[in-house]
Amino acid sequence: MSDVTTQGRGSTGPRGDGSGGVDGVDEVRLVAERVQANVATVIEGKPEIARTALVVLLSGGHLLIEDVPGVGKTMLSKALARSIDCSVRRIQFTPDLLPSDVTGVSVFNQDTRLFEFRPGGIFANIVVGDEINRASPKTQSAMLECMEEAQVTVDGSTYGLESPFMVIATQNPIEMEGTYSLPEAQRDRFMVRLSMGYPVESAEIAMLSAREGTSPIDELEPVTDAAEVRKLIEVTGRVHVSPAVQQYAVALATATRRSPDLRLGASPRSTLQLVRAARTWAAMQGRSYVLPDDVRELATQVLPHRLLLTMESTMAGRKALQVVEQILAQVPVPGPASGSGAGSRRA
Repeated sequence: MSDVTTQGRGSTGPRGDGSGGVDGVDEVRLVAERVQANVATVIEGKPEIARTALVVLLSGGHLLIEDVPGVGKTMLSKALARSIDCSVRRIQFTPDLLPSDVTGVSVFNQDTRLFEFRPGGIFANIVVGDEINRASPKTQSAMLECMEEAQVTVDGSTYGLESPFMVIATQNPIEMEGTYSLPEAQRDRFMVRLSMGYPVESAEIAMLSAREGTSPIDELEPVTDAAEVRKLIEVTGRVHVSPAVQQYAVALATATRRSPDLRLGASPRSTLQLVRAARTWAAMQGRSYVLPDDVRELATQVLPHRLLLTMESTMAGRKALQVVEQILAQVPVPGPASGSGAGSRRA
């Protein structure tokens, strides 16, 4: 991630020491570094991608990856799941995929004369939804309750999904024939949309050498487990957000709703997720309080995919990311006392 200028890890927080008053923040930083280093052995030359995926995971969010085939979208998902020793399932979305294939179905057992629930592909810690826009809207909508409430309701019965729970969905922006664009309601449930991009030449050469005869994913060892990840999610949720930083996040969202370039601005859910991601980002830096820079850092990743440009802006070649960057430049940043009393510094 770019444009990061915050206090160092040794900076003092509200309590006057390095931990900043929230137990476990240092553990978040250390585990995050281990997981990122582990994923980097598989996804070469893309440290920011692993970092962003980890922010989403520890924030309890979901990730949408939009990119061409073969750049490592599924590999990233598997590497992340192996690193945290969690279950992972892959759902290949196709036009004939049924909602019950995702959520599960009740089947009548003739021996017991009772209906038994058979879980679908959504029952895993990390669910990889390959080419989610190839499934029908009816099947796509089966993901809404799962992603928002971490539960599945089938035939009147509700089944909880085990924490941590994260959906990593992929889209191919090139082959659009026979696809169904994700509706705004579903895009809004993804905390971040990102593009992996092609690796740099040196990383691609290293990949050729590393994958001769074997896949590096097979040799990946866990560096943490699901129980610790659940604990870290709780820790990041306790990171302090001052009223001034909260107001700043709301001001950014409000500015998108008033922008003449947009016909649909950021939803209240996006504001919640922006602040939640900023909490996690701060904890990964070893801080227990959020600075305005943390919000600015995540805004360009959390907001753009939720926005809809006006027809005039689209025809003029404007992008949602450009609108967000313009808003970041226009909305006043809170003063030095807005974080923990130590302030924010920008380069």
